[in-house]
Formats: sequence, structure tokens, C-alpha cells
Amino acid sequence: MPAKGLAAVLQKNPDDVVITFAKRTAMGRVKKGQLKDIPVDELLRSLFKATLEKTKLDPAKIDDICVGVCHPPSPLYISRAAALAAGIPHTVPISTVNRLCSSGLMSIRNIAHSIRSGETSIGVAVGVESMSQNPRPSPEVTQIVEQNGEAHDCIQPMGWTSEMVAETYNISRQTQDEYALISHSRAERSTKHGIFAEEIIPIEIRGAVISVDDTIRPGTTLEGLAKLKPAFPAWAPSATTAGNASGIGDGAAICIMTTRARAEKEGMEILGKWVATSVVGVEPRVMGIGPIAAIPKVLDQVGLTKEDIDVWEINEAFASQFAYCVEQLQIPMEKINPNGGSIALTHPLGMTGTRQVVTGLAELKRRNGRLLCTSMCVGSGMGAAGIFVNEAFHGKL
Repeated sequence: MPAKGLAAVLQKNPDDVVITFAKRTAMGRVKKGQLKDIPVDELLRSLFKATLEKTKLDPAKIDDICVGVCHPPSPLYISRAAALAAGIPHTVPISTVNRLCSSGLMSIRNIAHSIRSGETSIGVAVGVESMSQNPRPSPEVTQIVEQNGEAHDCIQPMGWTSEMVAETYNISRQTQDEYALISHSRAERSTKHGIFAEEIIPIEIRGAVISVDDTIRPGTTLEGLAKLKPAFPAWAPSATTAGNASGIGDGAAICIMTTRARAEKEGMEILGKWVATSVVGVEPRVMGIGPIAAIPKVLDQVGLTKEDIDVWEINEAFASQFAYCVEQLQIPMEKINPNGGSIALTHPLGMTGTRQVVTGLAELKRRNGRLLCTSMCVGSGMGAAGIFVNEAFHGKL
């Protein structure tokens, strides 16, 4: 049984699973933004090419690639094709993983587990989604399956689950708008000060260089949010709006992972260490509460407390569920999504789990903090969380 506790988590060992590169593309608004016409294969190709150029990594040294993605048809074929088109040799295998909103984190988890087992030495984890090109399809099940109440609930639109959380836990429209304003304000401030430039890798697509998010809405006010009409008027309490729910958008993020010993041998910069991940199931009707179950589980796995965590990246699928999670977990808001979350930035489903790790590690480096916990609710009634160490930390552990 591995040792638990803060000292054990921070200890450096040759077989640690480490992250040597963590970047994301700029994101685009659904149907209207800079990536609206770019299919997933082309987006992946550009990200792979930019990553290889930036890192100078010999692609033949990659043992495996895992791509977290949700809705494109034939995702493995297009991911494999994109890798080959980017100059990654055919000897490098690839897989895809879909656990909806946590898919990007699951790609990191899959590569980490493969490295931990000794099957992989250098792996690449990716999260990607084009919600412009591949919107969420309506799930269909047979009548005999849908007769089960929870089975029926798990395939309902995500907006319905947001309203169910608001109704079940009495999360008012005012509260939702207040949390949304925090996200919008932080993202606007971070953009203004160039914070996101530190985590974005510019990519070239069709002759244009994409390097700045076009998803952030400056000048958002509480009064403006209060005037927005309900996005789902058919479902009470109809408190979810376009201003207090995650944006729909396009983008991709990537992490290169290996062992500490291999990174040191290859002369790679070590940015972070993967520690652990957790996955849980919750009642589908209130799928948004997933982090409330996933976070304590991952903390318990490694013997940490909430107070040990310096930065939290908790996905803002909807302000209803985000507000309830924050208040139930009793985590100070100044530590959560300090540069804004998906309500302001957008939530390309397969990308977000990887993007939150990229964003969290960059913020830890700025703060000279030690530990990141990332978490999200997952469609159909699940939750996931992960713990990462900032290897750029300076000072006494």
C-alpha cells in the first residue's frame, strides 16, 4: 500500500508519473467563433504539429497517445489520421476515451496508469471537442430500458439536470447569477492581463494563427445577467440562462507525460506530477453534484485534506450545480477557478478535463503553490477528480 499524506505526495521518486508539457489551444465560440469550421481531425493535426515544433520531441519516442473526445463520429479513426498527418509515425498507437465531460481527464488517467504499469514510457494525453461541428446527439434507448426511472433520467438534456439541482437544493436564480458573475469577471481580468497566453499554444489553421480565446464576454454585470431569459423554460424553476451556464465551444488541450527518471534522462522540463484520479457515480437526475462525491474520494485515496490544496479547478457546467458543490464542499472561492471557469471560458466537452489541468498547473506556477485538485460533474450521473503536484514549486516542501 503506497504511503499517504502530504509528505508522501510531495516526495520525488524516479517512477513518478510526471507532465513535461501542458498547453491548450485558444477556444472558439460555437457556430460563431474562430474554430467553428474546423473539424476535430484538423484541430488535432494542428495541435500535434505545434506541440512537436515547440518541444522538439522526436515523435518516434512516443509509446502511446490517448485522446479524450465525446461526439465526433469514428473518433479513433480521425484521431489516428490526425496524428499521422502531423508527422507522428505509424508505429505510434492511439486510443480514444469517452467519459463525457471528464474525457480529457480520463485521457491523462489512462496514460498515467499505462506509465505506472510499465507498459508506456512516454505518452501523450489529449482532450478535444468541436461542438460546432459535432453537437450533442440525442441519446436513444429502447422502451424496456427507459422504463427504469434512473435510466430515463440519465439520457435527459443537461439543462434539465441543471434545473433539477436548482429545484432539489433550492439554488436561487440570484445565487446562480452571482457565481456566474465571478467567472465572467475573473476571465475578463485574466484576459486583459495576458494570463491565458501562458497556457495557450498558438496553432496555425488554414493560414490563420489562433492564439486568443474569442469566448469571453467582457463587461458582464449582475444586472445584465438578471435580464437574460431562461434557457429551459419548459422545466421549473427555469433559472438556467445563457449567462449562468457553461458556454458551448471548440478547442483542444495536450499533456506530454513520462516517468521522472525518463524526463531527467531526456532533459525534459518537469511541470507537474500526476498523483491520483477518482471516478464516482451519482443520481442521474442531479448529475451536477458529481464533484461532491469525487473530491473527497480522491483526497482520501492519497491522504490529503481540502486545506492541503492550493488551487482548485472545478468545472462550471451550470451555476446551479457549481454553486451547490462549492457550498457543500466548503472551499474558499478565492482558491477555485481563479481565472474564471467554463461559464466564462466555454466547455468543449472532451477538452475540459485536460484544459483544467493545463490551467491549474499554470496558475500553481504563478502562485508558487504546491497542489492542484481538478474535478467535474459528468453527464448521465457521474463525477471525476484528480490531484496534481506543481513541480515548478520553489521553497520548502
